[in-house]
Amino acid sequence: MTVDTMTRWTVSVSKDTDIALRSFLAQRGMKKGDISKFVEEAVKWRVLDQTISEARAKFADVAPDELQAIIDEATQSIRDQMRQTT
Repeated sequence: MTVDTMTRWTVSVSKDTDIALRSFLAQRGMKKGDISKFVEEAVKWRVLDQTISEARAKFADVAPDELQAIIDEATQSIRDQMRQTT
């Protein structure tokens, strides 16, 4: 990533979390600068996890066969659109 696409955050974490993360990175040969990369990856995974959890909750009362039909229909629709643009 270029500097133009980066945003600086100021975050606060407990001393225990700081020590645990720095120890974890050091054990893997990573350096202080790798904290930003680690945090960015962790945030992306957490956002994905929350998004999946929310989607699952919204479809919790849908029968598995019906849900699969919805997914298949949406997938086919996207494939058809992709074919039209190429």
